[in-house]
Amino acid sequence: MSLLTAKPIAFILTADRSKAKPFYAGALGLPILSEDDFAVTFDLGDGATIRLTDLPGHTGASHTVLGWGVADIRTAAAELKAKGVTFRVYEGFGQDADAIWSPPGGGAQVAWFTDPDGNVLSLTQFA
Repeated sequence: MSLLTAKPIAFILTADRSKAKPFYAGALGLPILSEDDFAVTFDLGDGATIRLTDLPGHTGASHTVLGWGVADIRTAAAELKAKGVTFRVYEGFGQDADAIWSPPGGGAQVAWFTDPDGNVLSLTQFA
């Protein structure tokens, strides 16, 4: 057995699945694979999944918990904005008008947004 060939499963905690589930299924467009009393599982593509797991009283982490590498960050961000997703602007980062951050000296471009629990998610376009 090798973890290099195993399919990854990401876990994101939610205090209220009734609010989080429509965000992941609707705004993010992730297909639901299964649901039980503890979690709902979404397809992330290429065999990867995410389990949105109930944890009463959970508050979102201030760091990125899940991100997607995208070919065109501006198009991806515009599509999510059209579905009601709001991108975060961090004081002092120097993000542009689309809330996209480009590090000094070039490299990847990143845009951050949150789910209904305040978990930070991101889009990244690698140079």
